[in-house]
Amino acid sequence: MWNENRLTELLNIKYPIIQAGMAGGVTTPELVAAVSNSGALGTIGAGYLSPDKTRAIITQVKALTDKPFAVNLFVPEPLNVDKTQIDKSKAALHPMYKELGIDNLPEIDVENLNMFDEQIKVIIDMKVPICSFTFGVPHMDVMKQLKSHGIKTIGTATTVSEAHINAEKGMDAVVMQGSEAGGHRGSFDDGFHEAMIGTMALVPQAADAVDIPLIAAGGINDGRGVIASLILGAAGGQIGTAFLTTFESGTNVNHQSSILNSVETDTIMTSAFSGKPARGIRNNFTDKMTGMEDSFAPYPIQHMLTSIIRLEAGVQNNPELMALWSGQNIRSNKKQSAQCLIEAIVSDVERIRADLK
Repeated sequence: MWNENRLTELLNIKYPIIQAGMAGGVTTPELVAAVSNSGALGTIGAGYLSPDKTRAIITQVKALTDKPFAVNLFVPEPLNVDKTQIDKSKAALHPMYKELGIDNLPEIDVENLNMFDEQIKVIIDMKVPICSFTFGVPHMDVMKQLKSHGIKTIGTATTVSEAHINAEKGMDAVVMQGSEAGGHRGSFDDGFHEAMIGTMALVPQAADAVDIPLIAAGGINDGRGVIASLILGAAGGQIGTAFLTTFESGTNVNHQSSILNSVETDTIMTSAFSGKPARGIRNNFTDKMTGMEDSFAPYPIQHMLTSIIRLEAGVQNNPELMALWSGQNIRSNKKQSAQCLIEAIVSDVERIRADLK
């Protein structure tokens, strides 16, 4: 059977389809559970969550499904806080603050920026079956802790060399994120510009280089993308953008509308929202910040400085100042349930396989 391979055995799932761990409230407990209940792997995007909120959402997911699910975390990086750079970023963002009527700017609480270790404790305590990572590979002590509790690990790579690092550090599987993918780039070892490799070129080269199961990501939105992933040498496909317009998604309605009314040429790469390169739909915010890259504060400080803009823009129904994350394969998005999306993907794969015989 096409859906029985090393990845489905490793993760104890029926179909080699992974729902991307998109942070920022998109991956509601209802979405994660619906995906897992449909035989794929639902993922909580916990990158921005406090340990207490992480625990609460895990508890909610467990109440909705007895199937495996994952929690995705952002691996922390060394951070040098430069007050001058923060002030430059605030000055560049001032027109947006003013447009939205924001008077009280966010305070940067450096002491509480890194909640990673506490989140790991929550994941272990809550007996989460799978933990995935973006922006790097955790310290070996963390990997040993997770493995000692039987927790499977999935890394993220944007180049073959990053895939090697994931394999060498003991990851059970790795997401190979092509440049078509929406949201943040997972690059951590290679330079951003050098790591902008498309899924079609990235996956087969990684498949020839490492032995752990690969999960293709970037531009995968339906059954054609999943079966292409398998043909290229991956053991499964990860999907993000298609889930943003599902009924269970926590995506803002203006964000959803922007996706449903955009095409592949409407997305750009920008670091303006978080200080890290990410793909989203072009809008007034990205246009205004183009050419001002020298003013951006490093991640996650830039994220904190723009979070109040994104939040207030959502309240005021102003998509022109929101982070409209989206991948390039955008035309096939539709409003539907997560279960219908999974069923359509599986049906497509089986139809294509039958046609190829």
